[in-house]
Amino acid sequence: MGLFRRNKKAKQDPVAVTIEEPVDQQQEEVSTVLSIHPEWEVEPQERFVYQYHHQQLPKLKPNQVSISGIKLIDYEEGFVAVALLRNTLSRPITFEAVDLLLLDGEGNPFAKRQFQLDDIGELPPLSCRPWRFLFEKEDKLTKTIPVSEDWQIAFELKTPSAEAHHLDLDATWENQITAAQREHLEKLVGNLPKLSPSEVNFMGIEATFVQDGAFAVTVLIRNGSTKNIKLEQIPFIVEDGDGDIVCQGGFQMNNFEVKANTSKPWTFIFPAELVQKAEPNMSSWKVYPPAQG
Repeated sequence: MGLFRRNKKAKQDPVAVTIEEPVDQQQEEVSTVLSIHPEWEVEPQERFVYQYHHQQLPKLKPNQVSISGIKLIDYEEGFVAVALLRNTLSRPITFEAVDLLLLDGEGNPFAKRQFQLDDIGELPPLSCRPWRFLFEKEDKLTKTIPVSEDWQIAFELKTPSAEAHHLDLDATWENQITAAQREHLEKLVGNLPKLSPSEVNFMGIEATFVQDGAFAVTVLIRNGSTKNIKLEQIPFIVEDGDGDIVCQGGFQMNNFEVKANTSKPWTFIFPAELVQKAEPNMSSWKVYPPAQG
């Protein structure tokens, strides 16, 4: 969302952002027309509902992109936010990764998710398009979700440097480590060299033999990109201070996600049959994925 900058918002439209393009200063406000995605099959009654909500929205100034919520629908353990996206530029626009917040009546966020909006296609000039945004259980920021209609959906606008790289703990870790261990990890993450914007790397932080001759390695998976990543399979080699391979193997991951601009610790256990060196020199060691090809 680097194309957007914050707009001094009118009270009735708190989620509009302005695109930095020349504006006809005499043109105060502009109207938009409803634009249904070409692949959507919309019944006349549903189109009427979208049109009604569209007509209730305040007009925008030129060169703005706005998002307005219509309703929240419970879905499994999350919910779907139905919203209207408006474009008052004189040209079509496309979206890539967009960070969206759901806010309660007092403006406090209760859910957050990044969406890849390739499917929405081009948003025509001076148009308004309905879209559905699925927020899942892990996107919730609070335990209680507003039950009233007093909520909003908004773009989360920030510069790349607005948020420091930080620790991302899986829920299982949250329940198992102590406050001191968490503080240690947070300091470790904060003191590591900065990652490049697209860099993902692996850093070993603990390695030891465990029950039945297995070898456990705790790795910090560092994601320097602005997008969440999902890892389906992770192959690793552990090498000791002598340059010898201690163990080597691959791990199938179940929907394993590392959030944007975070480091996530995880422990990988190599069974005894994958251990190649019974007495490794662990005065220094490293863990890394094998070379491709």
